[in-house]
Amino acid sequence: MSEDQYTIGIDFGTLSGRAVLVRVSDGAEIASAEHVYASGVIDDSLHGTTLPPDWALQDPADWLDVVRETVPAVLRESGIDAHSVIGIGTDTTACTVLPCKRDGTPLCTTDEFRDRPHAWPKLWRHHAAQPQADRINALAADRGETWLPRYGGRLSSEWELAKALQLLEEDAEVYAATELWVEFADWIIWQLCGSYARNRCTAGYKGAYQDGTYPSRDFFAALHPDFADFAETRLVSELAELGTPAGGLTAEAAGWTGLPEGVPVAVGNVDAHVTVPAAQAIDAGTMVAVMGTSTCHVMNGDVLAEVPGMCGVVDGGITPGKYGYEAGQSGVGDIFAWWARVGFPPSRAAQAADGESPHDVLTRLARDQRPGAHGLVALDWMSGNRSILVDHELSGVIVGLTLDTKPEDVYRALVEATAFGTRRIIEAFAEAGAPVRSFVAAGGLIKNSFVMQLYADIIGMPISVIGSDQGPALGSAIHAAVAAGAHADVTAAAKAMGRVQHDVYRPNEENKAVYDELYARYVTLHDWFGTANDELHELRRIRNRARSAS
Repeated sequence: MSEDQYTIGIDFGTLSGRAVLVRVSDGAEIASAEHVYASGVIDDSLHGTTLPPDWALQDPADWLDVVRETVPAVLRESGIDAHSVIGIGTDTTACTVLPCKRDGTPLCTTDEFRDRPHAWPKLWRHHAAQPQADRINALAADRGETWLPRYGGRLSSEWELAKALQLLEEDAEVYAATELWVEFADWIIWQLCGSYARNRCTAGYKGAYQDGTYPSRDFFAALHPDFADFAETRLVSELAELGTPAGGLTAEAAGWTGLPEGVPVAVGNVDAHVTVPAAQAIDAGTMVAVMGTSTCHVMNGDVLAEVPGMCGVVDGGITPGKYGYEAGQSGVGDIFAWWARVGFPPSRAAQAADGESPHDVLTRLARDQRPGAHGLVALDWMSGNRSILVDHELSGVIVGLTLDTKPEDVYRALVEATAFGTRRIIEAFAEAGAPVRSFVAAGGLIKNSFVMQLYADIIGMPISVIGSDQGPALGSAIHAAVAAGAHADVTAAAKAMGRVQHDVYRPNEENKAVYDELYARYVTLHDWFGTANDELHELRRIRNRARSAS
C-alpha cells in the first residue's frame, strides 16, 4: 500500500450530505464538501397535500445531488488524481426506506404515483406508523416470537415492518406496485454500482432479520392477509457483509463523480454504526453515542444479551465477529433547536454578541448555573422515546416551571433531560449483562463543551471524543478501504485510519452528586408518564382528533 492511495466516504444525513477524501495509510482527511438537500425534510405538505401528524418524507433526487456535487468538489479541492481513489463507501440515516420497482426506480418518481405520499421515502423521523408497530409488538409477544427479545421486546415505528404495514393499510395500490422495499443505505449503493446488495446492518436492526431469516409468513399473514408474502417478495434475504465490495462504479456514476469506472463500492451502512471504527471503538463494551438531531448509541459486545428497549442486537451488525448493539434517542439536537426557535425572546436576543446564535446565547447563560438551580426536570420525548420505552406517541414534559423560570433555565433542563435519557440507556445495558465500560461521543454536538461536560457529570463516566468532524464519512471511507483490499479487515483499518481523543471530559464529582438526585426524579417521571398511566397518549389522541376535524 502506497501513501498516495485514497478513499471517499459519503455521509447522508437528515438535512444534508457530505463527502470526505481520506488517505488510506493514516486516515488523514484531505478534503471535504457538503451539499444541503433542496427539499430537506418533507413533513408539512407534498405537492399541495397536507401531510398528517408525525409524517416525514424525503426526495431521492436530493441524495443523488449529494453524489454529483460533493465528490467532484473534494477532488477539485484536494487536487489529487482521481485514479488515486481506490474505493468509495457510503452511510445513511436509518430506517429511511422507500418503495421501488424491480429495477430500483422509486415509485415517487413515476407519473402514476408522484402525488401519493406513501410512494415517497419515509425518513427515519416518520413516526406515523406507531399503531402498526403496536400491533406488530402485541402479536409477536402473544405468539412468543423468538426474534422479539433481540429488539428489547418492542419493534419501533421507525423500522421497516411498521412502515410497510402502514403503507399496505393506508394505500394498498401503492403497496401492490411496490416490488421491492429498499433501505436508503442499499438504494444509494444500487445507484452507484448497479447492484442491489442488502446490507447486514439495516436488515438486522431495521428489518427484524435474525438467525438467517425474517419473521415467518404466518406472522405477516396474521397482521394482514395481503402482508403474508412481504418478506419473500419485497425483501432480499441474501445479505452482504459489511466491509465487502457491492460492485464497481458504473459508467454513469463515474460520470457523476469524476472517478474512474469500476472503482470498488463498499456495501452500504448506517451513519451511527459506521462511526464505530472511525472512533477506534471496536472493543466490546465501548459505547459510541453519535449525537446530532437525534442520538444513536451503538456498541460491540462479545456476548448475546437481551436489553429492554434496545433497538436491536445483531450478529455482525457493526463489526464482523461481534454482536452489535443499538439503542437511541429520537430527539436531542432537534429538541435544543426547537427551544432556541420558540423560547428565545427579544430580551435574550438583545444580549447576543456579534455573530452569536440563539444556541450560543442560551448556552452561555445556562453554562454558569449551578446544577439544580433552575428547579426543573424534563423528559426528553419531544420526538417520542426510542429507548427504552420504544413509544413514539409519548411526548415531552417539563416539571417545575414558575413565573421566575427563564429561557436559559429551560434550555439547560432540556440538555440535562437528554443526558438523563442516555444514562437510563446505559443502566439498562448494565442491568441486562452488557455493561458499558467506556463512552465515546461523536457527531455535531461534540463541538459544544457545555453539553459534553454536562453529559459527563450526569452519566458519571469520562467521555472520549472522536478525533474527526466527519465521523460517519470517515467510517465509510474506512469501509471503502477494506472493500478495496487496502486493509485486511475493519479492525485493522480502524486502527490505522480512525482517531479518538481519550477522556476529554471527566465528571465533576460535586455536580454528579446533585445530578444523582435529579436523575432519581427523572426516573420517577420516566416511569410514571412512560408506563404507569396513559396521560400522554390521551393528549396525543385529543390532538389528532382536533387536527383531523379542522
